[in-house]
Amino acid sequence: MRALLILPLVLALVACTSTAEKIKNIGKPPPITPIENPVQRPNYRPVTMPMPTPSYAAREKNSLWASGRSTFFKDQRASNVGDILTVLIDIKDEATLDNKTERTRTSDDNAGFESFLGLETQVGKVLPDAVDPASLIGFGSTSTTAGDGSVEREEDIKLKMAALITQILPNGNMVIHGRQEVLVNFEKRVLEIDGVIRPEDISTGNTISYEQIAEARIVYGGQGHITDIQQPRYGQQLYDIVFPF
Repeated sequence: MRALLILPLVLALVACTSTAEKIKNIGKPPPITPIENPVQRPNYRPVTMPMPTPSYAAREKNSLWASGRSTFFKDQRASNVGDILTVLIDIKDEATLDNKTERTRTSDDNAGFESFLGLETQVGKVLPDAVDPASLIGFGSTSTTAGDGSVEREEDIKLKMAALITQILPNGNMVIHGRQEVLVNFEKRVLEIDGVIRPEDISTGNTISYEQIAEARIVYGGQGHITDIQQPRYGQQLYDIVFPF
């Protein structure tokens, strides 16, 4: 009970803090996040993946060729922590789902006690014309449920962005992280990408396509006046969550 009383107060405090922050920033564009080392962020966690047994190749001192290079003299592709490569994002997804459900159920039950230790006669004395011992209890129910839903989604995202190599795993795969922020007319667009890539998937132009990124996490969102208008108010969101009907 105490938790139920405290919950509205906490929600009100959070709402007031968010509202006060928005009032404070009236007439100001959303702030741009400063450039920083992603490894030093408080929520940064190194990536660990299942690794195969390490294999060590013997290197000859008189060899002029190094494994992993695509050119004889120098490999221009990103290969070390801190190197930059270009990620090509071309997502075109389309899906249509339709679902229709109908259910009807009717039940009718009767139960009686024609002889129950003689007590059925006592009920007849109180209600002589309304009691039938053969049908003392009767109940019935009718339920009808109909549902019709459809989902239609179409996404088309074409972007290019630079990403940093933040970690090299024991098997040679590389962890990448990239973030871009664009501010236009008080609306900030944010694009983030994280994932694991293979060095051999990087093209000679130092680019890699998004479908070659394992454990890819691509985030494309916004912050500003337009985004706030498109989102329902916190009171409406709370109502939608709590209201059971």
